[in-house]
Parts: sequence; structure tokens; C-alpha cells
Amino acid sequence: MAEETGSKVGYFPLGLGIGSLIAILSAPKSGEETREYLSQNVKERNEYAQKKARELRERAEDLVKRDKEVVTQEERTNRIAARHLSRMRAKYGAHYLD
Repeated sequence: MAEETGSKVGYFPLGLGIGSLIAILSAPKSGEETREYLSQNVKERNEYAQKKARELRERAEDLVKRDKEVVTQEERTNRIAARHLSRMRAKYGAHYLD
């Protein structure tokens, strides 16, 4: 029963899109007005998609930058810890913390 309902729910957006297209094409506008409307709609959606793509790219660049900073800090911490361990082994013997 759930599978049957799920498969039918997928038809709703498809029907909505087809119905919207039919409504636009059969609206009491001239062909030129309809084409202009569709052209403007496509242009707006394209601009929106480009804006979102830029935002995502900027976020990704920020994340990469932060990750590099974290890795650099971890490398510094590891070098300090290695030097400290080396000093402690020199002071207390080679088996210090083994």
C-alpha cells in the first residue's frame, strides 16, 4: 500500500508542471507576450542558479581555507609535541612513554 501511494505521489509534481505549461500556453496573452514571459522566467531562474553557484563556491573556498588553517595548526602542534618528546626521551631515557 505504501509503495502504491509513493509511486502516485511522484505524479503530482509532473501533473502540476504539465498543467502550468498548458495554462500558460492557453492564457489569453499573445504569443509574443507568452514568449516574453517564458524568456524572462528562464532568465530569472538562470540568474538565481548562477547566484547560488557563486555562493556555494565561496562557501567551499572558505571551508578549504579553514581546513588548511586547521591542518597547519595541527602540524605545528605535532612538531612541538615531537620536540618535547625528544627532549624528554633524552632526559629520561629512550623508552620514555613507550
